[in-house]
Amino acid sequence: MDPLTSDEIARYQRHILLPEVGGAGQQKLKAARVLVIGAGGLGAPVLQYLAAAGLGTIGIADDDHVSLSNLQRQVIHDSGTIGELKTQSAADAIARLNPHVRTIRFEERFALDTAARQLAGFDLVIDGSDNFDTRYAAADATETAHLPLVTGAVGRFDGSVTTLKPYESDADGAANPRYRDLFPAPPPQGLIPSCAETGIIGALTGVIGTLMAMEAIKLVTGIGEPLIGRLLLYDALSAKFETIRYKRKKVRLAAE
Repeated sequence: MDPLTSDEIARYQRHILLPEVGGAGQQKLKAARVLVIGAGGLGAPVLQYLAAAGLGTIGIADDDHVSLSNLQRQVIHDSGTIGELKTQSAADAIARLNPHVRTIRFEERFALDTAARQLAGFDLVIDGSDNFDTRYAAADATETAHLPLVTGAVGRFDGSVTTLKPYESDADGAANPRYRDLFPAPPPQGLIPSCAETGIIGALTGVIGTLMAMEAIKLVTGIGEPLIGRLLLYDALSAKFETIRYKRKKVRLAAE
């Protein structure tokens, strides 16, 4: 593991002063490799805060281009990057924010048929995608690969975030829940409209995306209690947070 340089020690001084993080925790952040799925509303604050925190290597998976309508919430991009690939725009923004961070770009959607290649070499995955196909692909692929997954979602004025480690057990020896224990199957096509159809308040993605980045920092450094088996819900209009616990569903064997 490469030691922190004098520039990095000065840059991350406020982290290092925290007993829970310290120099050892900052070293873990520097050595970490995290894949972020989606460089949009949720991915933007995730990428910014992980880069600022000194995450050593950040992968960015997205096949979309920056458009004017993105800029109301996708704050890693700007007017000068309209038309660019989001992966390129985000990587350039990260380089300006923190030159110590290495980025790896995947200019394609995350899917089950590309998962093995995209996940290779990463320690943690954060899913900030905006469609159910990608969310379920990320959940299934990370469970198979035994990689922790932080996943979030937003809609209009509310959002949610949870952390998944279904390949491990809790303190009582019970298997941690899967994504499909929380959401068994995707909704029928067209049942839930997209934000392009219903709208979304921009700052909401910042709230949920920042919570996702915090979950990732906790997982990498080993501090605190991640949202495993807990779904954190946020209602922006009433400014209320609520936590719902969920468990692994038991498989029922058919009677012989």
